[in-house]
Amino acid sequence: MKIRSMIATAAAVLVTAVLASAPATAAETYTLRLAETWGPNFPIFGDTTKNMAAMAEKMSNGRLKIRIDSANKHKAPLGIFDMVKAGQYDMGHSASYYWKGKVPNTLFFTSMPFGMTATEQYAWFYFGDGMKLMKEVYEPHGLLSFPGGNTGVQMGGWFRKEIKSLDDLKGLKMRIPGFAGEVFSKVGVNPTNIAPGELYTALERGTIDATEWVGPALDLRLGFQQIADYYYTGWHEPATELQFLINEKSWNKLPKDLQEILRVAMRTAAYDMYIQSTDANAKAWATIQQDYPNVKVKTFPDDVIKAMYKANNELLAETAAGDPLARKIIDSQEKYMKDARAYTNISDRAYLNTMYELNKTQ
Repeated sequence: MKIRSMIATAAAVLVTAVLASAPATAAETYTLRLAETWGPNFPIFGDTTKNMAAMAEKMSNGRLKIRIDSANKHKAPLGIFDMVKAGQYDMGHSASYYWKGKVPNTLFFTSMPFGMTATEQYAWFYFGDGMKLMKEVYEPHGLLSFPGGNTGVQMGGWFRKEIKSLDDLKGLKMRIPGFAGEVFSKVGVNPTNIAPGELYTALERGTIDATEWVGPALDLRLGFQQIADYYYTGWHEPATELQFLINEKSWNKLPKDLQEILRVAMRTAAYDMYIQSTDANAKAWATIQQDYPNVKVKTFPDDVIKAMYKANNELLAETAAGDPLARKIIDSQEKYMKDARAYTNISDRAYLNTMYELNKTQ
């Protein structure tokens, strides 16, 4: 009985201490500033940051607030990396491959030509080496990067003229970022990277001859279907993952529970974006088919695809040979894709092939 009494007394003291400290802890709030590449009220991408911020505030009972500045506010849509690294902002929402000119190995964490699907890539991030390798790339810059939402397979772009052979790519000016831009360059295209808000004007005025952006939902909004008739299927970004970028000092200032809440909010918002993209693209494609009969869906000719695939493999080999960390990332992605794709082929691919053949007979 004496031991039980001592335990009860100790428990009472502990509860009293916790309750005494609770008001101070609950009252302490943290506000993080986030800069995004997108303009205000930009659909899907911008929804993702708002969704994440709302979840973080709700789950923390108001202790964690995230203030979002869109590109119209900070005026640097492609400057997110620098602003977050410098501590001008605590967080950013953008795409990792935009920073290839500063840190080349960042481009591997968005999507790679002829690479993994979204499902395969998410598995690589969270159950393969993806998160560990991404940390290895970003940590020397005082940054943490987390998956920030996936678009699924992106379309291959809008072209004002049909691409019938490799010759049609020679000298063509196209907005296309990331490793795909380097692949296209190797087969004769002049790639460039232009902020989203400038794409329509550049295509309309002939500053560029073609552009890729995302897929029907976001492309329809920017109006490319009004000035380009040829819409090509994808090869270059089969699983385009955005990113939440965080200044490591800002992260370390958060209590452990708020770090975990933020981590869960980012991961949930990223998944929500993936399924939102699927829904929005399906609806937008139906609209394009109905309202813009001028749009013709094309797949690049075999000689073009084969040339791009060859160029991609050559560039990967060159990159791996010149950078040990790049080799580690490339090897990890290739091995994971080989294993995951073997199952994808007997599951998703087999099912879709079955349904395609079935529907042809109906």
